[in-house]
Amino acid sequence: MKWKKAIDAYSFYLRLEQGLSDNTIESYQFDVSRLARYCESLKRKNTPVLLHADTLKDFVFQLSKEVQPPTQSRIVSGIKRFFLFLQLEGYRNDNPTQLLELPKIRKTFPDTLSTQEVDALIAGIDIKSKHAYRNRCMLELLYSCGLRVSELTRLNKSDLFFEKGLIRIRGKGDKMRWVPVAESTSKLIDEHKLKGQMASKGFEDRLFLNNRGKELTRNMVFTIVKNAALRAEINKKISPHTLRHSYATHLVENGADIQLVQHMMGHASITTTERYIHMSQRHLKEAITRFHPRAI
Repeated sequence: MKWKKAIDAYSFYLRLEQGLSDNTIESYQFDVSRLARYCESLKRKNTPVLLHADTLKDFVFQLSKEVQPPTQSRIVSGIKRFFLFLQLEGYRNDNPTQLLELPKIRKTFPDTLSTQEVDALIAGIDIKSKHAYRNRCMLELLYSCGLRVSELTRLNKSDLFFEKGLIRIRGKGDKMRWVPVAESTSKLIDEHKLKGQMASKGFEDRLFLNNRGKELTRNMVFTIVKNAALRAEINKKISPHTLRHSYATHLVENGADIQLVQHMMGHASITTTERYIHMSQRHLKEAITRFHPRAI
């Protein structure tokens, strides 16, 4: 079996058996393709079925010189998953990735915004711009509902249930969840809808559209957030995910139940949500260090 055929079969498995999103599948494809290009450059038989563990170790060593540990860890994890698939499907009797180690990564916490900074960010949208209402709505939803970028761009008008104070979110693997929406956010969305925009065929139900009447790209959302941060003069590393992190952090800091936060964020594992407890604890420690007399 050659690399292309193996990667195609793997993608088919991820989509039908695992129910992963297109973005996630593309990410896994990209990582395995990187290994494929490395193997092909060696000019010897290194097909997925014949690949030896030593070649994988050499690849990971080369990888360590090209990318940072978090990226290296992600790529190695994806490759481990790929060879587990080959083993489960009977293409290999062994798994050559069993002895591969993930690089040690220093735990870091992403930047979060204060409520004042969130307000400043949203106010940083140029009200004279063509898509001012659309862009403000998007930032408001990223923060007030803790949405991922992919969830935001796929949000439909038919997912809005303002009479119940809820919106329906399609998360990873197309898993549905319901998230409360504030009345102020609902009003902002209604104003955006009144402005109207001609939708291209197949996108009539999408809430947010680009200039061509089609679904917004992830890069466009990143650009909107970056530009708003510049106008608001926020000197932090800002991305759409910063608003999602801030949402969860503020919930935990204000005493929200961790399982409730897990549901709101759409986390499959409570372990993922629990890091916000540690972020909250760090916030408290910093406050004591700065303001408590015993810490002087």
